[in-house]
Amino acid sequence: MNAVDEFDEFYRDTSRRLARYAYGLTGDVADAQDLVQEAYARAWQRWRRLSGYEDQEAWLRLVVNRLSADRWRRIGVRRARAAAEPPPQPAAPPSEDTVLLIRAMRTLPTAHRRALALHYLLDRSVAEIAAETGASTGTVKSWLSRGRAGLAATLGVEREPEGVRDAR
Repeated sequence: MNAVDEFDEFYRDTSRRLARYAYGLTGDVADAQDLVQEAYARAWQRWRRLSGYEDQEAWLRLVVNRLSADRWRRIGVRRARAAAEPPPQPAAPPSEDTVLLIRAMRTLPTAHRRALALHYLLDRSVAEIAAETGASTGTVKSWLSRGRAGLAATLGVEREPEGVRDAR
């Protein structure tokens, strides 16, 4: 049997037990899976030497133990560092205008809302919006126009004169 087949068989025979063991150490399935994956990656790198050991699974458990201890140590360092830093300043609440605008945007159809957000928030041109959405430039212009009209109606704002349009 070649090294790949030997390692595959070793993995099939031991992976479930090692996952249960790692879960017992960490109490978290995702963390346990990460530890087991890392342990097997290290075992594969050393498989020539490790295959000669009497109890390869014991070596894997030792690796999982050390990885788990390192994980807990890193968590402790992060907590200590976070505790030493002053708490972040609370974010300022949104302005009344922002709240009104968001409420008005929610009344628009999705296509209009998306076009307005792409155009005004991400500074995309009509052509770029058309390419991203798969719509024609005329359709995008219509969405923008109707979206602005819907916002104006909802917010009670007079519309700008018909000759003033943003058709970048």
